[in-house]
Amino acid sequence: MSRPATPSTRPRTRPRTVLAMSGETRDAILRPTALERLARVADLEPALLVTDFGADDPAQRAALRDAEALFTGWGCPPLDASALSAMPRLRTVVHAAGSVKHHITQDVWDRGITVSTAATANALPVAEYTVAAILFGNKNVLESARVYRESRSRVNLLTAFPAIGNYRRTVGIVGASRIGRRVAELLRPFDLRLLAHDPYLDEESARALGVERTDLDTLARQSDVVTIHAPELPQTRHLFDAGRLALMRDGATLVNTARGSLVDTDALVKELVTGRLNAVLDHTEPEVLPADSPLYDLPNVLLTPHIAGSQGGELHRLADAAVDELERYAHGLPFAHAVDPTTLHQQA
Repeated sequence: MSRPATPSTRPRTRPRTVLAMSGETRDAILRPTALERLARVADLEPALLVTDFGADDPAQRAALRDAEALFTGWGCPPLDASALSAMPRLRTVVHAAGSVKHHITQDVWDRGITVSTAATANALPVAEYTVAAILFGNKNVLESARVYRESRSRVNLLTAFPAIGNYRRTVGIVGASRIGRRVAELLRPFDLRLLAHDPYLDEESARALGVERTDLDTLARQSDVVTIHAPELPQTRHLFDAGRLALMRDGATLVNTARGSLVDTDALVKELVTGRLNAVLDHTEPEVLPADSPLYDLPNVLLTPHIAGSQGGELHRLADAAVDELERYAHGLPFAHAVDPTTLHQQA
């Protein structure tokens, strides 16, 4: 992550700032060193944490009344008109996580409040997970591991897996989002053909990314691995339904680190049960599958519990990115990762 284009000195102002997130989020993201740096950048009470803007707490009411900035994270309540009425001096919201759709409302934009997000920082581990899934998918790791585990003897790879490998295979990237673009960047060193589909991706941007623009059906037909990075919108629900899944090549792998609703789970299960397709799923619909779902046990499925995004030590990157943004604000500089309300509908 880039640092603000300012010396690491005390900012021009230290904006009055209030933390608004769940206690679990604060404890996970704001390690002591991050809190110390935040306290140098902002005027805040680290022990004061807002989890409910309507709470009957005199100290909270006083802090919100004077707040110029909110430092938010997962678990921040919605910033609607009622919440904002208690914050007459609020000028900016810095979010130490990805999507702001859970707490930023139209009332925020109507008041001219600026918003920043650490979505770019959060995109990095998702892209890394995805690249690992793509390379393992083309290498047929799940199936070869199963065969080896069951045989417990030497496997003749030339006869058992004659077509595996990543050389000149085709990867289809659905969605030129922050994550989709980062996936394309990370795949550049490999001998892969990259297809991409995104209604907002123009030819010049596609060339810069090193991808071929194509329609979604062509991408599904030609790709050895399809990886989904589109936002969850009404028009993207079941983007991969029974018909589109049927277009995919025999033996192809579907990777979903976006949202479960983008794939018709019932249709996917039918394909996977036959063994025709493989899948790496970090998101499903529902997000926690029923205990009797076959996806837990199918040998051609790698199912993970929403781990692709920032976890563990990666959470500290989110805090660093958010403090960077608040430092920029304190120095009177524009955000490096401002949220544009006019394009928010296109994003996760």
